[in-house]
Amino acid sequence: MNGSTLLLAAIAAGVGVIGILLFRASPRLTFVVWALVLFFVPVWIGVNVGFFWSAITLLTLVAVLTNISDIRLNGIDLIMGVFTLMAATQFALKMTGLSATVIALLEWVLPYIWGRLVLSRVKRSFVTAVLATVVTVAAVLGLIEFATGTNIFVSLPAMGADLYASWGGLQVRADRLRVEGAWGHSIAMGAAFAMSSAFIVAARWPVAVRLVALGIVTAATVTTISRIGMLTLAFTVVLSVLLLPGLDRAMRWSVAALGVVAAIIIIPFVGEIFLEAGDEAGGSADYRSGLFSLVSQVQLFGSAGDWSGLTVGGEYLGAYAKSVDNAFLVFALRFGWIPSLLLIAALVFAAAYILRPGKASPPSIAVASQLPAIFAVALITQAGAYLWFLAGLAVAWAQQGRDADAADDQAALPSLFSMSRTKEDSVFASRR
Repeated sequence: MNGSTLLLAAIAAGVGVIGILLFRASPRLTFVVWALVLFFVPVWIGVNVGFFWSAITLLTLVAVLTNISDIRLNGIDLIMGVFTLMAATQFALKMTGLSATVIALLEWVLPYIWGRLVLSRVKRSFVTAVLATVVTVAAVLGLIEFATGTNIFVSLPAMGADLYASWGGLQVRADRLRVEGAWGHSIAMGAAFAMSSAFIVAARWPVAVRLVALGIVTAATVTTISRIGMLTLAFTVVLSVLLLPGLDRAMRWSVAALGVVAAIIIIPFVGEIFLEAGDEAGGSADYRSGLFSLVSQVQLFGSAGDWSGLTVGGEYLGAYAKSVDNAFLVFALRFGWIPSLLLIAALVFAAAYILRPGKASPPSIAVASQLPAIFAVALITQAGAYLWFLAGLAVAWAQQGRDADAADDQAALPSLFSMSRTKEDSVFASRR
């Protein structure tokens, strides 16, 4: 190792130490930087330390380590803990590969932990405002990308060559660029827009500002030309308007009116694109339905192994070796039925908070709206980390709400007791 390399390593280490100290001192700064990296730094940007760490994965680890706090664990945390133990055990027994285990622990479990911790250091309103702001900026850049046909993020250095080869290319449908921003794929970008829309609806901004932001995000989602993205955006907005507690009536009616106008404009535009796409769009749908031929390869525990050369029922499974657009099936192929069912259970329980009257939150609505999508898309690039972060955030949000209710009840008890004593004292005084 030459002198210049040592100098660069020393500078990088110094910057890292300063960053860690700043993150520990300022949880707000930590979350802002994390959100900016999530939305604006592609997964091929990172460092090689043993293996390649994407910037968002490395930053999530730093955020967890610098914001460790005491939290009250619950059943969903237990589910994630059991899955983590199973994944590690299966890897030790060589039942699961290194790549699958690293992805599970660093891109699923780690963001979940960050979501569980973040509200112990910053307020819910701050998290809401940051995510609403960042996604609006990302949507503006997406519209510029669609108008100019230029994605500025693909010109960033390919620090992770394999990841850049997988996600650095641009997609086109019906001769139109599909917007993907820094997310490496239009489906991932569409999912990010959809999940974040709940935070725009919930933000403490004037109604007009929220409507403009929501309109921008909706338009940008359409430019991804992702059917899943557009559908889950609609689910998220509808559930937000119907279920978010404390949402003012003006916002509810305004969003409903905006939805009608958007449908009138968007449906013909999208219909024309898919009509022009013809066989390409139809082939995409057929491919997803054909994935179920892989179910026969799933084990109770452990990886399905190498099925790339198999033919089942006349269908060649190798056609799906490079991509499986079904997150649940990916879970099952990598870890087996039992661990994958645990993962799905964690997401379902995180989403189930919307069923409690007055307890729905932006992250629980975001997760609930994505549940149908995980059977039609894979958790690619940052989308998986974002979904698991929101699952952890939904748990923390609900728990914080329960703690606040309990504190209010405890605070009310002395007041009631004091009131009764006051009345009692007044009775004695009148008898005198």
